[in-house]
Amino acid sequence: MTHPAVDALTPKAMVVLQERPVVPFTTWLAEGLRLCSETGRGLQVVTPPESRITMPLRLVLTGPNSRWVVRADGGHYDGLTGVPLLWDGEAFVVDPQARAYAPTYTTPPAAPVGAQLTLTFRVRHPEGSAIGGAAEQLCRSLTGETPGGWGTSEPVTAVWRIEDLGEMFSSRVSAAIWLTVVGGGGGRPAVGTMLLSQAGDAAEEAVTLVIGYADPRETPVGSLSTVIGALAAEFPLVSCFVQLSPGLTDLTTGPRWVGPAAPIGLAVSGTAPGPPGVPGQRIGDTAMWYPLGDGRQQEGWQRYEQLTGYLRVQAS
Repeated sequence: MTHPAVDALTPKAMVVLQERPVVPFTTWLAEGLRLCSETGRGLQVVTPPESRITMPLRLVLTGPNSRWVVRADGGHYDGLTGVPLLWDGEAFVVDPQARAYAPTYTTPPAAPVGAQLTLTFRVRHPEGSAIGGAAEQLCRSLTGETPGGWGTSEPVTAVWRIEDLGEMFSSRVSAAIWLTVVGGGGGRPAVGTMLLSQAGDAAEEAVTLVIGYADPRETPVGSLSTVIGALAAEFPLVSCFVQLSPGLTDLTTGPRWVGPAAPIGLAVSGTAPGPPGVPGQRIGDTAMWYPLGDGRQQEGWQRYEQLTGYLRVQAS
C-alpha cells in the first residue's frame, strides 16, 4: 500500500509528518484514514508543539493506534492527553515508564481560551425527511445561521444546501458517508462532523457539532433543554449528549492542557423518569431530557454514570 502523504508505514500504523501551524483533515489525510480502516492500521499524525489541529481531525483520531503525536521535550507525547509516547518499531505507543505528563503539555497556551460547547446527537429520518435537517436546525438555533458548507475533508468545498445532501446520500455507493460541516461566516463559530448511514428503513444522521464562545458566561446552558426539545419535536431523536469544555476560541486544538470537560445534559428517546437525583423532563413527544450540570462541575460525571447505568437497566 502506498500513499503520497505517508512518511512511514508499518503493520500497525500509517505515520504522517505535518509541519503546519494548523493541521486540517485534508483530502490526503481522509484518504489515508480510509486506507487505515481497510487494513486495520492506525493513523498517527506527528507535529511540532507549535501546531494546532482542527476539530474534524481531532474527532477522527480516535480509532485503535490512531493518535496525535507531538514532537517535543526530547521525545514525543500524545497531543490530546499529554501522555509521553515512544516508538516501538511499529507505532507510537504509551511509554510504560512514564509517571508524569509531558512538560510541554502542562505549559499554558498562548492563545485565548474560551469555551467549546459540544453536542453529539443522532436522529433517524423517515422516508421523505430532509437529510442534514437536524444539523441545520441545531446550528441555526445556537449560532443564528445555517451551516456555511460541507465536504468530505477540509477545507470544505460545497455550499450548504440540504437538497444537495439528500441527492448525494440517495446516490451513494457506500454504506455510510462521513462529512465535515462548518458554520456560517457571520455567526458564532461552529464546526463538526456528520455520519450519514442507513438504519433499516430510515436514514440516520449522527452529528458532533462544536460551538465556540470567547466568553464562557455566554454559553446558553439554561436554554439547551428548549433547543434540544425543538430538535426532538422536528426529528425522531435517538440521543443527544451535551458537554462544555475549555478550549481555543477558533475551535482548533493545541497540544496543551486547558481544563476538563463537564456534562450539561443527556436526551434520549423514551419516557423513563430517571434515577433518584437525576430527574428527567419530557421534550418533544417521545424523548426525555436529563440535566446533569452546568458544564463546569466535575460532579456531573457521577450523575452521568448513574443515569447511563439506569438507562441500560431500563432498556434490558
